[in-house]
Amino acid sequence: MSTPQSHPQRWPILGVICLAQLTVLLDNTVLNVAIPSLTRELGAGTSDIQWMINAYSLVQSGLLLTAGSAADRYGRKRMLITGLVLFGAGSLVAGLADSTGQLIAARAGMGVGGALLLTTTLAVVMQIFAPEEHARAIGIWAAVNALGFAAGPLIGGFVLNHFRWGAIFLINLPVAALGLAAVVALVPESRNPRGERPDLLGALLSTIGMTTLVFAIISGPAHGWTSARVLVSAAVAVAVLALFAHWESRVQDPMLDLEFFRDRRFSGAVAGAVLITFGMGGALFLLTQHLQFVLGYGPLEAGLRTAPLALSVVVLNFSGLSAKWTKRLGTPVSIALGMALMSGGLVSIATLAAHGYAGTLLGLLLIGAGCAVANPAMAHAIMSAIPPEKAGVGAGINGTLAEFGNGLGVAVLGAVLNSRFAALVPVAASSLPAALAAAGGERERARVTDAFSSGLQVSQLVGAVAVLLGGILAAALLHRAERADSEVVTA
Repeated sequence: MSTPQSHPQRWPILGVICLAQLTVLLDNTVLNVAIPSLTRELGAGTSDIQWMINAYSLVQSGLLLTAGSAADRYGRKRMLITGLVLFGAGSLVAGLADSTGQLIAARAGMGVGGALLLTTTLAVVMQIFAPEEHARAIGIWAAVNALGFAAGPLIGGFVLNHFRWGAIFLINLPVAALGLAAVVALVPESRNPRGERPDLLGALLSTIGMTTLVFAIISGPAHGWTSARVLVSAAVAVAVLALFAHWESRVQDPMLDLEFFRDRRFSGAVAGAVLITFGMGGALFLLTQHLQFVLGYGPLEAGLRTAPLALSVVVLNFSGLSAKWTKRLGTPVSIALGMALMSGGLVSIATLAAHGYAGTLLGLLLIGAGCAVANPAMAHAIMSAIPPEKAGVGAGINGTLAEFGNGLGVAVLGAVLNSRFAALVPVAASSLPAALAAAGGERERARVTDAFSSGLQVSQLVGAVAVLLGGILAAALLHRAERADSEVVTA
C-alpha cells in the first residue's frame, strides 16, 4: 500500500503487537487450571484464589480508559514499552512467589501492564495502517483475542503437566523480552499532537468507578446480588461514574469527550459492543459449566471442546475473508449478519447440546463465524468515530465495553440460570455440586442435572435474544449515521 498513512513495516509491527497482546490475554484464563496446584502448594483458601484471579481483571479493567489516555498524551510506543516491562516484571514476581499475598500483588502489577498493552496495541494498529486496511488489520487483532481466550486453559494444562505452577507465569518472560526488543526496533512513536493537559481527576474517577463496578459484578454470584458488599460497591460505582461524566462535561481537556456519544456511529457501535459481549461472555461461561458439571469433562477437555469457536474466528480473520465480507456488505449489514449468526449459534447450543456434542459444535462454529464478522466491524466503527489523535482513548473505550459487557453477561445470565435451577430444585439450589451431594440415588441426581440443563437452556436463549437485539440496534444506528453522512456530502 503506497498511501502516506501506511507504514512500510506495518505487517511485522502488527505481528509484534499481537504477540504482546496474546500474552496478556492468555493470563486472563491460564490461572484457572492452576487452582488445585495453588491450593496444595501455597495453602491458598477460597478467598485467596478469588483475589488471585480477580486482582488481574479488576486492575486491568479499571485502568483501560486511563491507560489509553496516557498513551495518547505521552506516546503510544512509550506506553507499549512500559506495559511490556511491567507485565514482564509482574510475571517474574508471580512465577517466583512463595505466598498468596505476593502472588496477588504480582497479579495486580500484571494488570497495570496488561491495561497499557491492550489499549496501545489497537491504537498503534490505527496509526500504522491506511484506512482501507483497517478492517483486515483489526480483524487479525480481534482474532488474537479469540485465540487467547481458547489457548489459555490449553497452554496452562500442558505446562502444569510438566512443570510447577510458577512456570505458567515464567513463560511470559521470553515473550515479553522478544516483544520489547521488537517494539523498540520497529514500532514508530505517535501521540496526540495537541498536547492537552492531563486530566488527572478524570483518570482517578474513571479508575475508581470502573474498578468498583467490575468488583460488584464479580462479587454478585458468590455473595448474592442483594448483599451489602455488592449493593455498596455498585452504589459507589454509579455515584463515581456520574461524577466522572459531570467532570468530563466541564473540563477544558477531557479524557473522554462526551460529544462522542452524539455520533450515531459511535453510539450504535457502543450499544452493539455491550450487548454482543453480554450475550457471548455469559453464554460461554454457562457452556463451560455445562461441559464440566453436566457432561463430566475436565477443564482441559472442556477447553478443547470449546476451541472450535476460537479457531473459526482465527481462520476467517487471518485469511481476510471476514474483512472482504465487511467491505462488500458494509459495516451495518456486517454487524447485523454477524450477530444473527452468533444468536443462531446460542440457540443451537441451547436446544441441541443435551443431545450430544454435534449440536454444541454447530453452535460454536456459528458463533465463531458471527464473531469473526461482527467484532472487527464493531471495533472499527468505534475507532473510526473517534479522531485519530484520540486512538488510545478509543481503544480504552473498546476494552472497557468488552470487560463491562462480559461481566454483566456472566452476572445476569448466571442469575437467570440460578433462578430457574432454584425453581426446579429448591434444596441447595444455589450450587450444583451441593445439590448433587445432597441427592439420594441416581434418579435424584439425574433430576438435579436435568434442572441445571434447563436453567442453562433458558439462560442461553436469553443471551441469544440480547445478541440479536444488539445487532439490530447497532445496525440501525450505524445505517442512519452513514445515511446522514452521505446526505451531508451530497449537499
